[in-house]
Amino acid sequence: MTREEKIDWLIQYLKKENAGYAAIQEPVNLVEKRRLLRSLMNVRWPMEASDKFYEIQDALLKEELAEKGIVDADSLPTVAEQYPEAELRNPDRICLWQGDITRLRADAIVNAANSEMLGCFVPCHGCIDNAIHSAAGIQLRNECAELMEAQGKEEPVGKAKITGGYNLPAKHVIHTVGPIVGLQVTRQQEEELRSCYLNCLRLAEKNQLSSIAFCCISTGEFHFPNKLAAKIAVENVDKYLMKSGIKRVIFNVFKDEDYHLYTKKFLGTGDF
Repeated sequence: MTREEKIDWLIQYLKKENAGYAAIQEPVNLVEKRRLLRSLMNVRWPMEASDKFYEIQDALLKEELAEKGIVDADSLPTVAEQYPEAELRNPDRICLWQGDITRLRADAIVNAANSEMLGCFVPCHGCIDNAIHSAAGIQLRNECAELMEAQGKEEPVGKAKITGGYNLPAKHVIHTVGPIVGLQVTRQQEEELRSCYLNCLRLAEKNQLSSIAFCCISTGEFHFPNKLAAKIAVENVDKYLMKSGIKRVIFNVFKDEDYHLYTKKFLGTGDF
């Protein structure tokens, strides 16, 4: 099947699952078709699909990943190599990388989830939760739903759960719920963000993972100030590594602002 044939087949399958989708007009443009498919996947409630669906979905996602290009976490330069003057205790085990976290091949990437822990249901939303679930495939939401059903309640802020990575190059996804900030950050919210990083690291170590890539937890839709978030992230990860067997931690940033903030934090500049 061509890429367009795969997309068409998957759209038809998802439309047949819900009688209300019959009126959806299918675009003729390939880009818009792909956007429709992502939207249908985003809003789909967790449930199993046919073997044929998984086969075609997985083939499409792997094809798209190959085009984007996989970035091997072990090949990234460390802070010690990039910034020899860095004021860290473990600069040889920490990396800073700017890019799409769904391209990273690591033992685990961290997802900034919400308390329902089922991924973002807003079609084609720009949050990292949506990006990770869209690239992993519907299997990720299904596994998250199983975990949450077994737990029987929403995920508390600061805790973490681990799942498979499915069609991501990362072996696992560690999901954590960060604090939602209002007018200003409270001491409790600072502690909750600290707990996000520490519980992700503990979970990685418990599962004998060697590498973990953190996104900028809570700084997007949850409005945690970027500078304070970078300070909490770097200081707590660096301290944890003093007694940990984790070999590599990647701070994955997407915005230029965060890249510069992490760099300043490493170097001890920028009034942190």
